[in-house]
Amino acid sequence: MEKNIILRCEGISKTYIQGEIKTEALKASDLEIEKGVFYAITGRSGSGKSTLLHILGGLDRPTSGKLYIEDQSVFDLKEKELAILRRRRIGFVFQAYNLLNEHTVRENITMPVELDGKKVDEEHFNMVVESLGLAHMLHKYPDEMSGGEQQRVAIARALVSKPAIVLADEPTGNLDPKTGDEVLALLKKTAKLFNQTIVLVTHDMEIAAMADRVIHLNNGCIESE
Repeated sequence: MEKNIILRCEGISKTYIQGEIKTEALKASDLEIEKGVFYAITGRSGSGKSTLLHILGGLDRPTSGKLYIEDQSVFDLKEKELAILRRRRIGFVFQAYNLLNEHTVRENITMPVELDGKKVDEEHFNMVVESLGLAHMLHKYPDEMSGGEQQRVAIARALVSKPAIVLADEPTGNLDPKTGDEVLALLKKTAKLFNQTIVLVTHDMEIAAMADRVIHLNNGCIESE
């Protein structure tokens, strides 16, 4: 059966230079990510996991190599075009929830769509907030919520624009085990519901075991997929 590739890296590398010190965070790597599949990126601290995720999301430019989302060469785009691509095609979930405390839950969730100058699809919005158990909290403000509830808001914000790809960097890192399990189950559920690709960074092998595929990084090299 032919693979449906949504993300493709060719010879992607990243070197950070500080004075005379060079750090190879990511060594020249090729990678293919299939549509609708849940991936976990694992590896020790400092192995290049977050660097790879940030490059996959177009948040950080590689030192060398190419990244394609479907057939679009991402880093050939101008900054404004790249920002639009990220907003429309990619949802981000970070360990820090990055919610705006002066805005309600509803306003936080719908912000990416409104920044894009689009109208919120209310049917889709309702499906997302109901599937994440947030329908009764839309009037609340982030500082009135628990960590787990705030993380669910961050996930809803990532999903509301119907992105093809959801990138999550240690999304359960600040949560207790029970809430973390619930968040992962919800990510899997919504991905299946909306046929999305999930790429999740984790150092926890129990979390990685929940994924369809595991990408292992060691000292900046992709060792296994």
